[in-house]
Formats: sequence, structure tokens, C-alpha cells
Amino acid sequence: MDVHQLKILRELGELGSVKAVADNLLVTPSAVSQHLAQLQRGVGVPLTRKEGRNLVLTEAGEVLAEAGAGVVAAMARAHAAIDAFHRAADGQVSVSGFHSAGQALFAPLARRLGADDGGGPIAKFTDEDVAQQEFPALTARYDLVLAHRMEHSPPWPTGRVAVLELAREPLDVALPAGHRLAPLAELEASDVAREPWVTSRPGYSPDDVLGAIATVARTPPRIVHRINDYSTVAALVADGGVLGLLPRYTGRAALGLRDDIVLRPLRGLRTRRCIDLLARPEAFERRSVRIVADAFREAMAELIDATEEVTG
Repeated sequence: MDVHQLKILRELGELGSVKAVADNLLVTPSAVSQHLAQLQRGVGVPLTRKEGRNLVLTEAGEVLAEAGAGVVAAMARAHAAIDAFHRAADGQVSVSGFHSAGQALFAPLARRLGADDGGGPIAKFTDEDVAQQEFPALTARYDLVLAHRMEHSPPWPTGRVAVLELAREPLDVALPAGHRLAPLAELEASDVAREPWVTSRPGYSPDDVLGAIATVARTPPRIVHRINDYSTVAALVADGGVLGLLPRYTGRAALGLRDDIVLRPLRGLRTRRCIDLLARPEAFERRSVRIVADAFREAMAELIDATEEVTG
């Protein structure tokens, strides 16, 4: 038995004929008869009987129709509640972000949402930095997931998640300000391939780029440290013993105001990573989620503009 069948049974009790029910529900009489037959087979007792030219409810049918009215009403209330939930602007939205994006975007986003005087959504932030292939699974736990993947890598599984692109961010070589390569405006793989490196663990963007450097230069990388935290990477680079790879926009938060590190782009390599918001498709049906997603897009655009203004 389903809600539509119960609704048809109730309408039959009120209207007294299959044709009248069909006209009221904008379906065919044969469809009404089929639903009634399926419902009767499901309960195992007669629900209707002929009375002249009309089809009326038996006593069992009246009992079920009365009980079914409560079910139909409850479903209507449930639909109204979920509709209000989808239209509400002030709901809670859970957000996970990988570390560098969280450092760069969470605070500006909180300021934007706080400017609505309590009338907007409440974002709940968590940091989750996982390998690329693990980001889609996080949408089961969070409304929005800040994710990254290398531009040349396989796309997100759009059959499982909805994707909102925020940026395509280059990874630049981080060097001590006094390094012999620092005066160069751009670097090539051959310039840096034989240098000692601090890079990320395998499966993360910096390690992918360093692998590309090694492939182009045909030189195995000299990896000294594997660190995923960009603040620690910056500190190690500043110490002068290694080079690193830092994201151009979101890595600025890890660098802070320090002037002992410079970033230089790599020429001839695909070093950009996609920064995207992932969500289950139904999550974007909620107005509060869409508001937070739009705020992320605006915050990222401002971050990109500010970085390009500084780097000139």
C-alpha cells in the first residue's frame, strides 16, 4: 500500500464513483481501478462493493480510508516541512575544507555570513584534508566539501556529486629570498629538478607537481621532507635547506607577512589544481546551502584579486 492508493480510496468514499475520482485527480478511470485493485490485493479483504451504478466502500474500506486520511495529512505536513527547510535562509550548513583553503577562506566566509545580522545561514567548519579520490565520500558527512584535484586528473564523479568550481590555482615554487634562482621571474623544470625538496605525502597536489618536474627534467626528485601543512613547508623553505611548492592564492595565509620566501611560477608544466565545492545534488536544493556556496565563490574571487594585486 502507498499514499497515492490511500488517497484514491479516500476520494472514492467521498465522491462515490471511479469516474468522479479520476476527474478529480486528473487521471484515467482505468488507473483508478488498477490502484484500487492493487490496494485490495495488499490488504486481503474487500474494500469496495457495487451499489447500483456506483462503487462504494465496504466497512473495511471505510476504516482504511479514515486511517489513510491521517497518513495523507502526515505526508502533506512532511512535504510542507521539507519545503520550508529548503526555502529557509537561516539553517545550519556543515562545511569541510582542506587545510590551505580553510586557512584562506573560512574567516572571510564567516565575516560575510555574519554581516547578515543573524538572518543568514550558520556555517559549521571542519578541516578534512584527504587524498583526491576520497573527497566525494565526504559529502555523506557534510553539506559542502571544499576539495582539490590537479587540473589534468580525472574529473569528479558528477553522477554522485554536484560540483561548483571556485578556482584553478597554480602551484608555484617556493624559494628562500636569497636563493640563486630567486631573481628569475619564471622557472623551468631543469632549473629546480636537482634541488632538495619538501613536498606533500603521495596523492596530494605538491607531490603530483614534483613528479611532473622530475619527469620533464628526467631527474629523480631529491625529497628530504614530506609535510602536508603549508606553514611548516614555508618555515622549512625559509631556513634555506629545501625548495617547496605552495599554492599561489590559498598559500598566502601560510606565508603570512614573511619576506624571506618568494614564489616563482613554473613554465611549461601543468601545475594548476582545481578548487571546487562538492555536495550531494539534493544539498543544493537548500537555499541556505546555496547562500554559503555563493559566499565561497565571492570570497575566492576576492582572494584571487588581492593576490594578483600584490604580485602585480
